[in-house]
Amino acid sequence: MASLAAAPVELRASEKFQKAIDLMAHIVAARRMWLWRFGVLEQESSPELFPRENSITELPALLVEMESGWSEFLDGLTDEAIARSFEYQSYEGPRFRNTIEDILTQLFGHSWYHRGQIAQLLRSIGAEPAVTDFVFWTREPVTG
Repeated sequence: MASLAAAPVELRASEKFQKAIDLMAHIVAARRMWLWRFGVLEQESSPELFPRENSITELPALLVEMESGWSEFLDGLTDEAIARSFEYQSYEGPRFRNTIEDILTQLFGHSWYHRGQIAQLLRSIGAEPAVTDFVFWTREPVTG
């Protein structure tokens, strides 16, 4: 979100910038969908998994709500619960079974994939994207 917000105003009218916003909105929608399936959030009347034409001003509130729901869910997750299988119905209709660990793995990969797309779109219009490498955010400097 920070790299979208930091994009110069004169670059924001571009179709590629809107595509980057829509991808971020899709990440949020997918994560909200799983929170609903896990019973943390109530389902919207007709949730849109690929929202279009979102505004950059709408995203921060959606992110805060989604992140709050994930914090609530993850805070109560035990080792036993993460291995638990659960059933859910896809948007297309069929029912499936996965473990919570499967879904968390999917969400991590899904987010990295789309964040890479967002970075590429921002770079293509001359904006500076955020660093998307996991190790960049987790590495600790060694001194001495």
